Amino acid sequence: MSKIMLDFISIFSKGGILLWCFKGAGLLAKEWEAFTPTVNDLIKTVLLQERTSKNNYWESGQLALKYKLDNEFELVFVVAYQKMLPLLYLDKLLDELQIRFRDMYKEHLKTDCLTTDFSNFSSEYNRAIKLIEEEAKIEEETKKKPRSYEQSEKSNKSVASMIKSNKSEAPVSKKQQKKANKEQQKVHEEQEVAQDPAPARQEEEEEEVEDPDEIIRRNRERFFAAGGKKTPKSPKATSPKAEKPGKKRTKWDPVMFGGEVKDAKSLDRTKDKPEDEMPTIEQADRQAVGRSAVIQDLEEESEDEDQLKSNAPKSEGMFSIFKGLVGSKALTKTDLEPVVNKLRDNLIDKNVAAEVANNLCESVVLKLEGSVMGTFSNVQRTVKDALTESLLKLLTPKRRIDIVRDIMEAKSNNRPYVMTFCGVNGVGKSTNLAKICFWLLENKFRVLIAACDTFRAGAVEQLRTHTKRLNSLHAEENGGRDMVQLYEKGYGKDAAGIAMEAINYARDMKIDVVLVDTAGRMQDNEPLMISLTKLISVNAPDLVLFVGEALVGNEAIDQLVKFNAALADHSNQENPHTIDGIVLTKFDTIDDKVGSAISMTYISGQPIIFVGTGQTYGDLKSLNAKAVVSMLMK
Repeated sequence: MSKIMLDFISIFSKGGILLWCFKGAGLLAKEWEAFTPTVNDLIKTVLLQERTSKNNYWESGQLALKYKLDNEFELVFVVAYQKMLPLLYLDKLLDELQIRFRDMYKEHLKTDCLTTDFSNFSSEYNRAIKLIEEEAKIEEETKKKPRSYEQSEKSNKSVASMIKSNKSEAPVSKKQQKKANKEQQKVHEEQEVAQDPAPARQEEEEEEVEDPDEIIRRNRERFFAAGGKKTPKSPKATSPKAEKPGKKRTKWDPVMFGGEVKDAKSLDRTKDKPEDEMPTIEQADRQAVGRSAVIQDLEEESEDEDQLKSNAPKSEGMFSIFKGLVGSKALTKTDLEPVVNKLRDNLIDKNVAAEVANNLCESVVLKLEGSVMGTFSNVQRTVKDALTESLLKLLTPKRRIDIVRDIMEAKSNNRPYVMTFCGVNGVGKSTNLAKICFWLLENKFRVLIAACDTFRAGAVEQLRTHTKRLNSLHAEENGGRDMVQLYEKGYGKDAAGIAMEAINYARDMKIDVVLVDTAGRMQDNEPLMISLTKLISVNAPDLVLFVGEALVGNEAIDQLVKFNAALADHSNQENPHTIDGIVLTKFDTIDDKVGSAISMTYISGQPIIFVGTGQTYGDLKSLNAKAVVSMLMK
């Protein structure tokens, strides 16, 4: 019986064409059909999104997959087996299958035949299995067989090294050893002097000093020759010392202490101001009314590529290292490793979490390794395009979230559409909730804000202020009727109960949308995470949004992973409701360090729905994947 107990092997192209398949003989049809969703999950999650998995390993339930990519011929080799079985030779088997199938597939491509039967590869598979089993058997026998004398360390020792010293000899202490070393060094120096005395004599001659009586006699003669007077010493030129500045008098603020403002002209900022002065926040909010029904994308920096090349310096950034590659040859890891290191540093510098940057670089290597580049001049562009394509796939959402359409559907079912906002402290949950509320008012929806942050002082008052401002901005359009209402019960109450009452109130009053504001909480605060899980489980919101800062780097991974884990662990439901989307705040403060968008999307697998870009209600954008990638690739 084969030691490699495989249940399922599949070879297919990246285009989705199944070329060859092996099914274990001992399995029923229903049993090996269980591998189909697992392989499909691998294709959707890893291959299509160009992600990496550790050691090319993927598991789902009790099933495990090991896969290998052939980028030159666009082939995928997948081996499936039971996870409980420790199979140690799958890498060798995949390498052997790849080598054998490549030859057959290459001949098929030369024939230009559209339909080819690869069923004869089963014989090659059987030969590969026998070869792997024989190698495994030899390796096991060598492990069990004892070493020969020639292979042991004892055979390399001499007879003298094996003689033991006399046990009666007392061990020499460290002090005695140091003393013996000094005496030996002294004897060695005396021997060197005895062998070559000339340098020693020369040193003695150089060190001879004049007779002191002779020095006294010479000084007396100089004294009497000068008339018995001492020669005055030549005065040294002394540089004039700068006077130390005295203590300056303290200048008190004349406005604060009741004096006159002498420099009032210098404080006047109204002169020489441009005519198109920036509007205040209040003016900007007024201007946004009636213009914000459609959320605009982030602006993409559109510059002519040729102009960039002409203005750019001679160095071509992190991709200049690819100039050394030779065209028309298969790329190897050795070729890609230098630029991958530069790429990783560039991503981390742009605020991408280190773990995410490593995985992205590994996915680029897997995609390009073995692929054949065209001409020499196209290598740099090909690598850059491959990375750009991977990042665009990552930022492109798996499913489109159309909030306006979902609200209309909920309205047709006579129920309110519920959105819950969660996140850590100080990221701007309440502010961005107000921005989203402003956008909903622009789309003519009635909104109820549920003040479920019963923990932070001032949270209810903040929402009350936003409610008044939003109603005042839209008062003329709605004939003075309040389009936004605040549902509050004060502080120290159960947040889940307040949310349930707010949803019931909105259903009775025919309100379209309920926005649930929750307290900020750190991802390690278990009591508050249990409270959030209870709120989501009891009220079953339509959309759970995680509000995160664009300023974070590695912290984004910890926040999202622990929030999702807490919502799953503390829920009593079979399919717990986790995070559905992300609101990225403070995006206007990060310049081109947009890596947090990559980190959050990569970790959660959920799209970034809203992006906060300023302080006014109209500063709400939707994520433009091309704009983010272009900033990331600068």
